[in-house]
Amino acid sequence: MIQSINKPSVFCYGEVLWDIFPEGARAGGAPFNVAYNLMRMGVDAHMISRTGKDKLGNDLMAQVVDWGISVQDSQIDGTHATGTVIAHIDEHNEAHYDIIQPVAWDFIEFRNDYIEKVSTAEAFVFGSLITRNETSRNTLFQLLEIAKFKVFDVNIRPPFFSVPVITDLLHKADVVKMNKAELRMILDFLGKAYVSEDDSISFIQDKFSISEILVSKGSKGALYYNGNTRYEAPAVPVTVQDTVGSGDAFLAGFLSKRITDAAPQDIMAQATALGAFITSKEGACPTYSLTDFQAFCAANNVVRQNIITNTL
Repeated sequence: MIQSINKPSVFCYGEVLWDIFPEGARAGGAPFNVAYNLMRMGVDAHMISRTGKDKLGNDLMAQVVDWGISVQDSQIDGTHATGTVIAHIDEHNEAHYDIIQPVAWDFIEFRNDYIEKVSTAEAFVFGSLITRNETSRNTLFQLLEIAKFKVFDVNIRPPFFSVPVITDLLHKADVVKMNKAELRMILDFLGKAYVSEDDSISFIQDKFSISEILVSKGSKGALYYNGNTRYEAPAVPVTVQDTVGSGDAFLAGFLSKRITDAAPQDIMAQATALGAFITSKEGACPTYSLTDFQAFCAANNVVRQNIITNTL
């Protein structure tokens, strides 16, 4: 696939896999979910991952291509199987996962042709789950040396994390996105008592020299800290189908506006709206168009005036 010269480009790095639900399999993986929604928002999204040389891998790549996401930068593994996750939804519509290992995406190798592509892209998105294996972890750190705008989606999945690696990734990031539970975990890692959201974020900003931090809070909305300014976005009320991929959609909504240098209020309005929109659908990658999303925003009065701005 030829990269578009008219659209901003973003590279997402990490796991692409099949989420195996009782009712069937769905393509997924946090960075892939971000790429999918970026593509729907009009961004030229690229995925760096690795799948097995098996039927699951062939089917997965065919699905990704059908959705219009470039796979020319992903790899095929002749030894390890395509990634799978056994998923189930509890009575509160929350997803729980059994992440199988080792699988192909644990063994992403660095390629020299990534250098120009990643270094010139508007953003590079990565998470922490991909660091559970040394091969993919080493490739990630090589890519972080060349990416110009690094977006860290914390996505801690016990037991697949290391505190030293998490702190190293925080030092590398330009933007960090986490949920409230992950914020508490990071504070625990650092030996910092929780006092308030503002105090916690200020502490992390200072310690790691990170200007921009996002905190997603589900039905309680989201926060965006940019320097000493906080933007508070209320949740868009919807009927929840499931929460799979809602945080990934939130990040995609944020990033698709952020890379255009839009106003923070517009960025957060789109971020919370896209997270809510996906929550109202089944699965992390439902079929929809940009027009569908815009109609959802209009029907739910998603406007920048809903965002509360405070200087800290």
